[in-house]
Amino acid sequence: MMHRLYKTNEVSFALVWIMIYCLVSIPIRGQLGDESPFMFLSLVLIATGITVFIKKYHLEAKYGLDTYPKRTRSYLYFIPVWILTTGNLWGGFELSYIGLAQVWAVLSMLLIGYIEEVIFRGFLFQGILAKDGAVKAIVIVSVTFGIGHIVNLFAGQANLETILQIIFAIAWGFLFTSIVYKSKSLIPCILAHGMVNAFSKFAQESVLSKWGYIFATILVAAIYCPYLLKLKEGEGDEKII
Repeated sequence: MMHRLYKTNEVSFALVWIMIYCLVSIPIRGQLGDESPFMFLSLVLIATGITVFIKKYHLEAKYGLDTYPKRTRSYLYFIPVWILTTGNLWGGFELSYIGLAQVWAVLSMLLIGYIEEVIFRGFLFQGILAKDGAVKAIVIVSVTFGIGHIVNLFAGQANLETILQIIFAIAWGFLFTSIVYKSKSLIPCILAHGMVNAFSKFAQESVLSKWGYIFATILVAAIYCPYLLKLKEGEGDEKII
């Protein structure tokens, strides 16, 4: 059934995965929190389903999961992004939970990075790209990814925090989508997304560090994304075989 939908309409296929992800994770996250082993197990099931589908139909290359970009000099070695991944630690370091709860939370954050990148920058982006071209695909996927964080309201998150997260996520959305479009690899995005999420569970937040991180992310996205998108086709996109 899913393969038939994939062959018929890739965008609808991506939207179904987004719905599955939200319907499974949001109630568990809202009731039990990120630190719950049930949250981790639900994400394992989703990630497994996605991975099995990709491997079964040999879609690793299409979604940029087969290799990591080799010559990344043209992309400035993704250094702006690697710096930003540490932003949750700019206000200090402390554990969000105690004992195994911290482990479950970190593992869940890493899985979310994988799942969201494959769904948004893999399934959805490639579906829109094939149909409507690069500009629409980049804008739609980036904004959709950011606005999608409004679902955190239903998980009990405060309104202001959600608004900040949406702005932050849109900026990251443009960064990740620009990277996968130019490098043809989703792996740097998965690694960076996972790091951002995982470090959030070691963050000692302050108003200053939170706003500083948001501003820095928007600024880097405003400079780095146009730089990436201006690179000539094929420049720097050689991959490790």
